[in-house]
Amino acid sequence: MTTARPDIAIFLLWVGPGGKETVVWHLARAFVDAGYRVDLVLANADSEHRDRIPSCVRVVDLKTHGYLRSTLKLAVYLRRHRPRALFSTLPFAALPAIVARRLSCVPCRVVVRVCNNLRRRFEHEAAAFPRHVRRGLRTLPRRADAVVACSAGVADEIAEITSIDRDRIHVIYNPAITAAIAAKAAEPVDHPWFAEPGPPIVLGVGRLARQKNFPLLIDAFAAVRRDTDARLVILGEGPERPHLERRIAESGLADAVSLPGHVANPYAWMARAAVFVLSSSWEGFANVIAEALAVGTPVVATDCPSGPAEVLDGGKQGLLVPMDDVAAMAEAIRRALDGGAPPPDDAWLRRFTIDDVAGRFLELLGLPLEAPHAETTS
Repeated sequence: MTTARPDIAIFLLWVGPGGKETVVWHLARAFVDAGYRVDLVLANADSEHRDRIPSCVRVVDLKTHGYLRSTLKLAVYLRRHRPRALFSTLPFAALPAIVARRLSCVPCRVVVRVCNNLRRRFEHEAAAFPRHVRRGLRTLPRRADAVVACSAGVADEIAEITSIDRDRIHVIYNPAITAAIAAKAAEPVDHPWFAEPGPPIVLGVGRLARQKNFPLLIDAFAAVRRDTDARLVILGEGPERPHLERRIAESGLADAVSLPGHVANPYAWMARAAVFVLSSSWEGFANVIAEALAVGTPVVATDCPSGPAEVLDGGKQGLLVPMDDVAAMAEAIRRALDGGAPPPDDAWLRRFTIDDVAGRFLELLGLPLEAPHAETTS
């Protein structure tokens, strides 16, 4: 029996519901469309979100947990299957990938991508970054063949943390916009507020976690409701749900705010919202901003490090407000509801499309834009 050697192995520790995984799925499909064989190697594939994985890739489940076991099992995979290139994402999955390549002695090219603001995560999620992880983040990325940042702000930060020369860090924006978005945006929404004409809907999307700062959005919406009839929907799930539900109740907004949880197709909700709001305290890129613009929805976003201002071209594509400023966010939401947000520019949005982004990644992976082979190896 012969097994085709994979061209690209993508390594993740697990499968989650967030934007990081969405980017990986977009890239994997694009690599396959270009003719490449792609393995998705997971430290552990046991996840309620496994159905998000594209069917075009082969899933390799290492069935393990932890950095050491994941690294050793990934090294065994590399020796056995010998992919031409290995792609992974900082902060967590890329560290085992870099070490496993060295242990395996397989000459595959390693490209790692940084998709979030690490300093903010160090501050707010200290338990997730023990000393050995922080030490690895400062030293191991230098051993990758290429380091990619999802925004210029993230690239600047990584240069400071790792001492890698800034000009060696490649900035490639996330491929947030795909051809499938338009079709998904046209699908129906299973929520009574979207079923018939009613007050305009303000929409937030993201994990219910401290990073997304949904209390700011709820407080700003409470201010908007004092003089404007509107409703607020926040899509997502996470540990902050009880706190957010208490804040909604204490603000007297129980009849005007809905938390439907995680939904498989947020684009249909975005397309029907009057305004999309990102209230985050930090981001790496903020896929949801580009996605909302792609379906024609006005955007209000905090000017947080590192992505929103870049995605919105300094405020030319949407309304930027200072962080933690309830009054400024409320005023920007009112302005957007009144039609005062700038319309998105299609030419600007093209830089966030999969065709442009996938080609740049293939170049860094040392592969041509189209796979030249059709053979398999034993």
